[in-house]
Amino acid sequence: MSSTILRSLVSQPPNSNVSRCVSLLQSCAFNEAVNRGQQAHSWIIINGLQQIPFLVTSLINMYSKCHQPWEAVKVFRHTIEPNVFAWNALIAGLVHGHYFSDAVGFYHEMKASHVRGDKFTYPCVLKACTNLQDSWEDDARQLFDKMTERDVVLWNSMISGYAQSGRYVEALEVFRLMEEEGIELSKYTATGILSVLAAMGDVERGRKIHSYVRDHRFHDDVVVCNSLIDMYGKCKSLEEARQVFDEMPQRDMVSWNSIISCYSQSVYHDETLLLFDEMRASGFRPDAVTITAVLPSCAHLAALKHGREIHGYTMMNAMGRDDVFAQNAIMDMYVKCGSLRDAQLVFDNIPEKDLVSWNIMITGYGMHGYVKEALEMFEGMQMAGMMPDEITFVGVLSACSHAGFFDCGVELYRQMQSKHGVVPTVEHYACTVDMLGRAGRLHEAYSILQDMHIEPNPVVWRAFLGACRLHGETTLGEVAARRLLELDPEHCGNYVLLSNIYSDAGRYEEVSEVRREMKSRGVKKMPGCSWIELDHGVHAFITGLRANPGSDQIYELLHVLMGMLREHGYEPDVGVAITGT
Repeated sequence: MSSTILRSLVSQPPNSNVSRCVSLLQSCAFNEAVNRGQQAHSWIIINGLQQIPFLVTSLINMYSKCHQPWEAVKVFRHTIEPNVFAWNALIAGLVHGHYFSDAVGFYHEMKASHVRGDKFTYPCVLKACTNLQDSWEDDARQLFDKMTERDVVLWNSMISGYAQSGRYVEALEVFRLMEEEGIELSKYTATGILSVLAAMGDVERGRKIHSYVRDHRFHDDVVVCNSLIDMYGKCKSLEEARQVFDEMPQRDMVSWNSIISCYSQSVYHDETLLLFDEMRASGFRPDAVTITAVLPSCAHLAALKHGREIHGYTMMNAMGRDDVFAQNAIMDMYVKCGSLRDAQLVFDNIPEKDLVSWNIMITGYGMHGYVKEALEMFEGMQMAGMMPDEITFVGVLSACSHAGFFDCGVELYRQMQSKHGVVPTVEHYACTVDMLGRAGRLHEAYSILQDMHIEPNPVVWRAFLGACRLHGETTLGEVAARRLLELDPEHCGNYVLLSNIYSDAGRYEEVSEVRREMKSRGVKKMPGCSWIELDHGVHAFITGLRANPGSDQIYELLHVLMGMLREHGYEPDVGVAITGT
């Protein structure tokens, strides 16, 4: 059809063919037939019709729809006194091509040319502004407030724009105005405002939106349900998140990732792995988001089997091979599961290691007592041009402390700021105090406590108190304990350590006094917990509870093992425990 119109243009007088040319350009725009459009453009120029407003607008629209925005700009620039329709066509074309900054720039130019915008101008500019966070104050809200006709799409654009730029209070204000004006909310309004409430942790308003969703039958929409799960999860309301998930008539990958992330971020690691297994059993294949959510739970539970399966899956599916963030997550999982060989293999195969990569390995080696390897990594990172940071020094200082490399650790502590420009934080002081305490250099440790440029927190004092208990230093131990009871009177460990110091010194009246104070404050010793991964899952064990189905057989074997240990001369140190509290 467009070729027939083009032939008729050539065979008839120019002025009688303007409407035919407009039709031809519209057809070229619809079919993205830029070559025929250029032929029509040539005909317009040859016949001197390039200033006719209808043709200018049609040419700009054609080039924009054919992904030639800068040709559209050329047409516009050669137009004498373009009217509002030409401005609208150009701005709309730039927005269509995602040239948002240029669209806003032309809008400013339009205002400077004293051309008044209309109801078609503002929605386009508003859309451009919502994608340019720095344009909000000067453009988007002013435009929105000027508009006399605002449909639900425009309201949603404002809410989403404010949400994306982190301006949640303004997003809620727009939502309030929307309700006042009686605009009926769409499912896109619900998802937009739910993202705001999720970021703000406002579960009460989130529940109101959930009620609205139910009343308007949006609860069958997968996207809306996913937003509800995300909101409840970020508000730490897992039961409600799970209820939404369980009631969904159908689920997609985002649904599974949302609920898995909810449990992972709320440190319900057992449930995270159960959901991961359930997801795979439902026929869904994990993606990068799933992997990132599940790996921390594997690390926390030392669930090496699950972790290896996930790593194998990523390798088979070429996922995250060049993504240092993903590789760091896998490496961190292996470190926390105690598989340093696997962690080292992952580290060696990262093409461009970042500071986090080095820190994971340094901390990992130090955590597991391989201080030589930790220090070699520390030297290696500097040779690779990486500057150590606060986390690096926590790793190396902890390594030196646990392995008894006291002089080396103290030297590193002294070089932190002078050589590497890293200002000590409370974590570094805690490591150094712990290190000197283990070495029996309690007065040096106490001197550091007194000279700290920041207020020592309970962790630092507790490290010092533990060292006092280890070396039988009652006087300094009492000083540390008094300070701890002022700072953190609810922590059971403070009372346990002080009681043990008194017990070791034979001061049993003070032991009884500590126990009475614990009882009067309602402080109870937290039960210990450990877990182990077997072929059919992760099993947790809590002191004093025998909830595991195999508890009888487990404890029977444990008694046998204890008997064998005693035969080899082992005697438990019962002085380190407080009982009866």
